[in-house]
Amino acid sequence: MTDTTKPFEITPAEWQEIIQVPEVREGWGLDDDETAEEFSQMVYGVKVHYVTDGPEYAGDLFILQGGTLDGPPLMLIRNAAGTLQMTMMMIKLNAAFNLN
Repeated sequence: MTDTTKPFEITPAEWQEIIQVPEVREGWGLDDDETAEEFSQMVYGVKVHYVTDGPEYAGDLFILQGGTLDGPPLMLIRNAAGTLQMTMMMIKLNAAFNLN
């Protein structure tokens, strides 16, 4: 496994960023007082240093999965401004299945 395919633990600062993403807050029904540490105990999460086969994206990819396998994991990447957002595949899945 190379450094680019090896999974990494999500840091406390990254968990804090993750719980600020609106789709994460809505998807898990997070209260305003929910902490990043509490959320990290509720979900499975991993980070990889992702590089596409084309020119589309290279950077952090966060994969989050709840306690059931009845839906796809939520995947987040950094946009040009450096903030986390859902991947285009996740946006398309949400639209196709009216998950918003």
